[in-house]
Amino acid sequence: MRTGANEGKRPRVVVVGGGFGGLAAARELRRADVDVVLVDRKNHHVFQPLLYQVATGELTPASIAAPLRALLSKQRNCSVLLGEVEAVDLDAREIAFAERKLSYDALVVACGARHGYFGHDEWERVAPGLKTIEDATEMRRRLFLAFEAAERCEDPEVEREFLTFVIVGAGPTGVELAGALSETAHYALEHDFRSIDPSHARILLVEAGGRVLSMYPDDLSRRAVEKLDALHVEVLVDTKVVEVADDHVVVEGKEGKERVRTRTVLWAAGAVAAPIGRKLVGDRTDLVDRSGRVLVEEDCSLAGHPEVFVVGDPRELPPSGRRTVARRRARRAPAGTPRRAPGPARPRRSSARALPLRGPRSDGGGRTLVRGGDDRTLAFRGRARVVRVALRPPHADHALPQSRPGPPAVGLDLLHARTERRA
Repeated sequence: MRTGANEGKRPRVVVVGGGFGGLAAARELRRADVDVVLVDRKNHHVFQPLLYQVATGELTPASIAAPLRALLSKQRNCSVLLGEVEAVDLDAREIAFAERKLSYDALVVACGARHGYFGHDEWERVAPGLKTIEDATEMRRRLFLAFEAAERCEDPEVEREFLTFVIVGAGPTGVELAGALSETAHYALEHDFRSIDPSHARILLVEAGGRVLSMYPDDLSRRAVEKLDALHVEVLVDTKVVEVADDHVVVEGKEGKERVRTRTVLWAAGAVAAPIGRKLVGDRTDLVDRSGRVLVEEDCSLAGHPEVFVVGDPRELPPSGRRTVARRRARRAPAGTPRRAPGPARPRRSSARALPLRGPRSDGGGRTLVRGGDDRTLAFRGRARVVRVALRPPHADHALPQSRPGPPAVGLDLLHARTERRA
């Protein structure tokens, strides 16, 4: 089955991936005079920062996932299709998935990343990563089965193996996972077993670099180590994993190699971009790095194809585009870009009345006033919704602060150029 070009119709923007980048791109085009098609191999969006809580049993999968169709149900110009993109034809401006072809006028690729094993893909069978709901539930299964196996074990040596957990990688995922696992062992499972004491679990966090959370300032890394130490997590820095097996791992540090007997290894190190990046560039190996990230222009467009954008994990910005957060984003649409279909403009909502800055209190109507996280908003938390209003100091005479601008319209400048050519 083939869906042809949009001759005589509105331009079509195809967004590949329903993660943070893809969902933001689709929503940003909600008032544009275009048809948006979001394609993803899963029919739900996952809040990945909380996957570690699903892996340790603190949250259920439904707590961090939402159907893509429900999230976009009120966006009339957007449709959702289920499928995994198998090929991209840049010359014909088509993508192939689920035995069909779909043409586009502009393409936004936001497929995210998956865990990488630095050339040892055979380790994945023993050391699962944490990128999807399925990964989290598999990790949770292994963690709790380890405690169950230790409970029925009669050999103390084997029991210690089951109660030893090795987490590879001390980035945000590894640190969060280690802390949550320690809390589970010391508090959540404290009274659940009779033959073992879950608080005796040994948790090792292995990092090949010189410190944990290397992407953050040094003082935050030190504080993270202090917190992990308080949670009885052993942190090994300047130590790399050189072997992973069913009943042990071998780590190598400054003092040489060490064999750690364990039955549970969790992988939180390394990430590689989705395979679609290599499909985009084809034979142009100079446009992709070792991790599969595509080298793009400063506006996130693909070199030689200004109608194709790569955003999020699959893209690698040039050195000149890494200086600020603003430079990482696609540029805004120029003046005259059709952001909204023709018709009468919607009336603007009136600004909320400013309130003096006070602490949380009840407004007497069954609602609670809660200070916002940025100390500049208050939230009326009622039965079914949260309404935020701007804050100003008492007796201030100046006008209300303007709301923050939204994220840039990904791909709109490209779409504008395309429609001009079509005209």
